[in-house]
Amino acid sequence: MSFALGFKPPSSAGSSGPGAGGGATMENLEKQLICPVCLEMFSKPVVILPCQHNLCRKCANDIFQSANPVWQSRGSSSMAVSGSRFRCPSCRHKVVLDRHGVYGLQRNLLVENIIDLYRQQESSRVVDVKPEQQQHLMCEEHEEEKINIYCLSCQTPTCSMCKVFGKHKDCDVAPLGSVYTRQKTEMSDGIANLVASNDHIQAVISQMEEICRIIEENGQCQRERLADRFDRLVSILEERKQELVGLIAEQQDEKLKRVRSLIRRHGDDLEAAVTLVETAIQSMEEPHMALFIQSHPQPQQVLKEIEMAATARPSNMELPELGYERMSHFVIDTDDLAVMLMNIDFCPGVGDDGEDDPEEGGEESELEFCSRY
Repeated sequence: MSFALGFKPPSSAGSSGPGAGGGATMENLEKQLICPVCLEMFSKPVVILPCQHNLCRKCANDIFQSANPVWQSRGSSSMAVSGSRFRCPSCRHKVVLDRHGVYGLQRNLLVENIIDLYRQQESSRVVDVKPEQQQHLMCEEHEEEKINIYCLSCQTPTCSMCKVFGKHKDCDVAPLGSVYTRQKTEMSDGIANLVASNDHIQAVISQMEEICRIIEENGQCQRERLADRFDRLVSILEERKQELVGLIAEQQDEKLKRVRSLIRRHGDDLEAAVTLVETAIQSMEEPHMALFIQSHPQPQQVLKEIEMAATARPSNMELPELGYERMSHFVIDTDDLAVMLMNIDFCPGVGDDGEDDPEEGGEESELEFCSRY
């Protein structure tokens, strides 16, 4: 069904005149004044976000409440926590709020003034249009008939004459006003459902962003616990190493003490023997026989001491046992321990119940790991 506009503007104001351009300008301006949340013209007060997009303050508060359900609105007894946030519905930029919440966002007075001017202009345009200039859709087949009914079968507007005598006489029709009201209502409901769905999606996105934050915190926490456990292992190994090194040093000192004691004892014996030899040599250098025999000590006494020293030395010579210098018995086998350390891994199934999640209020548990060895 084709139809045309029955209103013909005065000849002095054709379709190419400034009126047509002004109407297009106002239409474009109206598109710029639509809130991206409620899809209606901004309702004051209008707030401007840090990303320079505008929202009705009520819509901004609705988004904030859906993204932060634990915080109450300004009308409640509790205020928003400083640092709470939500995302701009136009560009997804993160908006961080202070303790005043959305009421701390700056009002865009310029947009509010433009809205006032736009509404005044629209009101003046409606007043200036005379009744005889009202636009009506006229039927092309019956030029004197207005489009006043809707063909349900063909899904097109038509006139009463087309229903009575024209091609729509066998079709089901309904009053155009009722169809208009119904479709406007359905469209409004669809818009509301879409906005509600957007709010739900925004809430889900915020929830997943919170999950990402918790994952990062838990990962950092587990890394710190793992490093602490390995530091404790290193500390235990270092402590045990010092204990074993101390045992080696203790036996080393004990053996050195004994051997050095024998060295001092045999050194004293050697020094006494050297002295005895020097004394004997001095006695032998005496050329007179009488003086030689009467020298002090007497040669017989010196000879007796030499014979006693030479006879007693082999039997009284104390030496360390064979292999006394060895320290090879201080040996540890670390092969199995090294294999076990190389196979340290996380124990499967430990912590899967989520009780160690600090965000859930559970007690923190120690990091668990085991060896595949």
